[in-house]
Amino acid sequence: MAAEEKMTLETWPASPEKQTLEGKNKFLGFWLFLGGETVLFASLFATYLALKDKVPSAEHALAKDLFELPLVFVATMLLLTSSLTSVYAMYHMKNFNFKKMQLWLGITVLLGLAFLLLEIYEFNHYVHEFGHTFTSSAFGSAFYTLVGFHGGHVAFGLLWITTLMIRNSKRGLNLYNAPKFYVASLYWHFIDVVWVFIFTVVYLMGMVG
Repeated sequence: MAAEEKMTLETWPASPEKQTLEGKNKFLGFWLFLGGETVLFASLFATYLALKDKVPSAEHALAKDLFELPLVFVATMLLLTSSLTSVYAMYHMKNFNFKKMQLWLGITVLLGLAFLLLEIYEFNHYVHEFGHTFTSSAFGSAFYTLVGFHGGHVAFGLLWITTLMIRNSKRGLNLYNAPKFYVASLYWHFIDVVWVFIFTVVYLMGMVG
């Protein structure tokens, strides 16, 4: 079956993302990429845990003095909800409903953008209220590297999903672009999982010292 052959609901396969060799290769490449990303984030977590109490003097703020859990909790709920909306999008992709897939992906992008804006506000607050910058301490460097690196991944995911939506807005669904949407959705879930670890290790553990 040709990847860009005109499809109907009756001929649309149950797992369109795995129907072509190219689609299967995308999955293989994605899992290899994810392995490297996991190692990289694990290294950043280890660095953060080693440096989280390293400040030059008692006057410098530590995690328990900085973090505002209500703000971070709202950001967390936004990102976790965006993971759920991406699941809805893939559900409609598997049911050959392009318009609803685009709708839920659009909601996913909006939620992800709201998360990113809250994170920028958070960083700005720490810098101006506490003087907590990337160079103020080893703790600051480790914090901004880990959380900022994740934020960069969120921004990349938003750009990826938005580009897919725009490029395929007039093409509809086919066996060529279905794997692209699905892999982008998996990447978004990976970002959410990483954030759960950040929320736990950086913020919750930081608040209890």
